[in-house]
Amino acid sequence: MICSRAISKKVCVIGAGPSGLVTAREMRKEGHNVVVLEQNHDIGGQWLYNPEVEDEDPLGKNDFMKVHSSVYSSLRLASPREIMGFTDFPFVIKKDRDVRRFPGHREVLLYLQDFCDYFELRGMIRFNTVVVNVQMLEYPGVLGEDLKWVVRSKEVEKEVEEVFDAVVVATGHYSKPRLPKIKGMDVWRRKQLHSHVYRIPEPFKNEVVVVVGSSISGQDISMELVDVAKKIHLSAKSSHAISQGLSKVISKYDTLHLHPQIESLHEDGKVLFNDGSWVIADSLIYCTGYSYSFPFLDTKGIVAIDDNRVGPLFEHTFPPSLAPSLSFVGIPGKLIGFPFFEAQAKWIAQLLCGKTRLPSWDDMMLSIEEFYQSRDIAGIPKNHTHDISSFEYCDKYGDYIGFPRLEKWRKELCLSSVRNAEIDLETFRDVYHEDEEMLQQAYQSSHFTQIIDQSRIP
Repeated sequence: MICSRAISKKVCVIGAGPSGLVTAREMRKEGHNVVVLEQNHDIGGQWLYNPEVEDEDPLGKNDFMKVHSSVYSSLRLASPREIMGFTDFPFVIKKDRDVRRFPGHREVLLYLQDFCDYFELRGMIRFNTVVVNVQMLEYPGVLGEDLKWVVRSKEVEKEVEEVFDAVVVATGHYSKPRLPKIKGMDVWRRKQLHSHVYRIPEPFKNEVVVVVGSSISGQDISMELVDVAKKIHLSAKSSHAISQGLSKVISKYDTLHLHPQIESLHEDGKVLFNDGSWVIADSLIYCTGYSYSFPFLDTKGIVAIDDNRVGPLFEHTFPPSLAPSLSFVGIPGKLIGFPFFEAQAKWIAQLLCGKTRLPSWDDMMLSIEEFYQSRDIAGIPKNHTHDISSFEYCDKYGDYIGFPRLEKWRKELCLSSVRNAEIDLETFRDVYHEDEEMLQQAYQSSHFTQIIDQSRIP
């Protein structure tokens, strides 16, 4: 049963990446009138690879980024394709495409295009449309469900202003570079860039490169540079961040060296590390993560970003004072993304049409405070507030709306890839013998045996 026409809402979804697409689909299922605003020429969000980064600030210091995708040319999934699909649209292998279990970024884009075409979502999307400003039509200063939003967007030279009953922000969080604070960054005159604008290794041929950060992108980029750069110096936050797999890689290549954090940068090209060692480098690549950024959103200070914590948000989704008319999909990280986005989208769509209700403002605020306290007790820094790393949380989230819990095979295949990467960073995407039994369970599950009419995909 979908919502009655009387409580069908006019909804603006910002972004046509994975979270925005599934949100649009769920909104339409519930009978809402949906418009998706997308700044790029096609769907995909992060997965829409863009090699044209010349006009982007190399350190990403602009509020409104010119380039959305941070995907580099060689990027492959760090998780197996089997676990990524939306619950009713499996990420299956297709003939004449990338058939690897850990495919490259283009295969994910093709999957999302298939999803978009199968559910006929393109008609709801306005492409090449930049959202300039989102603000309340009138804020009465009290809680209420009759809140409306004015959305100002720009397509080429034409600006449009529209009023919506609800806004869903689904812009992702891998576009705005997060930079460390290092003494001398402003006087170091050689090449500095964030991994947001890194695409291929060739521009670093025969250079001495310092890669700052040992995250997945830092590891991938360092390994890619070993055949091109003269030397690569990988600076890690702590020795605890170095896995067995990364240690193997470092010991294998004479051109790859490990260092602690950077103490300071100097005008002559010197990079001084905390242990007193130093190198003269040609380039610095910051693989230091991303910041949440919503430069278009004006909530009169009700929603704020404090050291990369977006809040207050009930269950990473709803600001209690503005819910359910304002919501966010895709804020959490370190979880199995696509199914979680789907659960968020279903919950928002059902709330907007009255099928379900949120707890009271007091209860939501108490829940947020208790969550913050639990993170503090666990020693998790504020800037990692939204890193979930918990299947139990995902299951609890789904319970709000009767969304199915993550299947055992999905959890096990995820954990298996993490373990394999810890042991052998170079080969985990291509060697995975221990997965065979769980793969059989996956492919025999209802997720993969459900009927998808492929003829509906152009």
